[in-house]
Amino acid sequence: MPDSFFSISFDLILLNRPLTYDLYINSSSLQAREKFVKIVHSGDSVSKTDVMVFHGKYHQLYVREAQRSTFLKSMMQLSEPVELPGASPEETLISVDESRPPRVTTIEVRKTTILKNSAIHHLENLFEKEPSTEVLNETITGCRDVVENMIDVLHTYDVDKLRELIANLSFHDFYTFDHSVNVSMYCILIYQTLHPLASRTEIMQAGLAGLLHDLGKIKIPTEIINNSGKLSDLEFKEIQKHPDFGQELLLQSDLSLPEDLNPPLLGKVVCQHHENWDGTGYPRKIAGEQIHEMARITAIADFFDAITTKRSYSEPLSIEDAVALMGKFVGKKLDPKLFQFFVQNTEKIAKKHHSNLTLTDDDFDPCQPHQSLPLAVASQSATVTANAKDIGQVKVLKTDSKVDIGKVKVIEEPKPLQFSFGKVKVLNNDAPNQQTNAGLLKKKSD
Repeated sequence: MPDSFFSISFDLILLNRPLTYDLYINSSSLQAREKFVKIVHSGDSVSKTDVMVFHGKYHQLYVREAQRSTFLKSMMQLSEPVELPGASPEETLISVDESRPPRVTTIEVRKTTILKNSAIHHLENLFEKEPSTEVLNETITGCRDVVENMIDVLHTYDVDKLRELIANLSFHDFYTFDHSVNVSMYCILIYQTLHPLASRTEIMQAGLAGLLHDLGKIKIPTEIINNSGKLSDLEFKEIQKHPDFGQELLLQSDLSLPEDLNPPLLGKVVCQHHENWDGTGYPRKIAGEQIHEMARITAIADFFDAITTKRSYSEPLSIEDAVALMGKFVGKKLDPKLFQFFVQNTEKIAKKHHSNLTLTDDDFDPCQPHQSLPLAVASQSATVTANAKDIGQVKVLKTDSKVDIGKVKVIEEPKPLQFSFGKVKVLNNDAPNQQTNAGLLKKKSD
């Protein structure tokens, strides 16, 4: 089997230290006839001048796929990328809090991007076709290496900063990949904060369980996985099989994994991440502390990422509104003590812990892509329903005062009421029907 290669950035090479990988160039100008030539041997050192010469002489540098793990470990030792002449300036970092500058650094974003792309590379191998035992071994081992390096990136992070980091990463066109990487990072953060004396191996297992939590979806038809609309009853029953499928894959007797991995533990977490605290989840309908702690952590990470990460088809909620929304599911879907801990260790949440938002879909699945979040504005009297494509079905209930819930404002006044949710405007007056850019809006009687 011929070697495969992946490209690396010139400015992410560790300088003046023996390299733990070989550097290659592609000497062929024809993609179909690639010819990789080694220009630096493992154990050799390169200087900044060497990198400058490479940058001016070669279009791209490559590393063998078999040495991806050693490249990632080497890259983690960088404090700043090498400055190259003529290199395009970095994009401005995004801050999720406009009142302060970004808290993440360019090098943190660069490192995390490489780690995320590596994780997606491994996951893609599984989803392309029915995987062999060899491919499954390579994928799990590769994902383990990514998670271990992710621990080093996140060791000083809190939830606010991690969400800011995720906002600066590009997203893949397959929701499952992005979501799995994000869930892994939140699992690492929550677990190591909850257990400050935990071993690196324990933290790594929590992160790997998060990364592999949707592993069983490789056995679910792609059209169901990618369905961002409402699943039919039959499709939902099919989706409910993926936790069992994931556990089965991890418990195969012929797997040969690193010794620090615990497949039965990983399998249990993967199988239980959709179990609810009140016993209404799937596939076993177990409840409370019968659900493994790592699975309960994964459930929080799963839910939080699904409603706070921007996608091309869905606007995210603020951290405050997301946590207030999740709070409505404490004791139902979520572990009350773990959720309270999650809230207490999030800087901004203490400032605001109330929102009128709720979900209209009791079967909301964080693992599935959504054209829009199925949100409702909880209130005290009549209901206005907007069938708006870009926000889904939003129910707005009138109140007696101004209510500010982030991007939604409901104001009760003597004159016709207008509020805005993204691109949708709803006018509440005496007309029985109002036609807007959101579609047909119907007013229900008080």
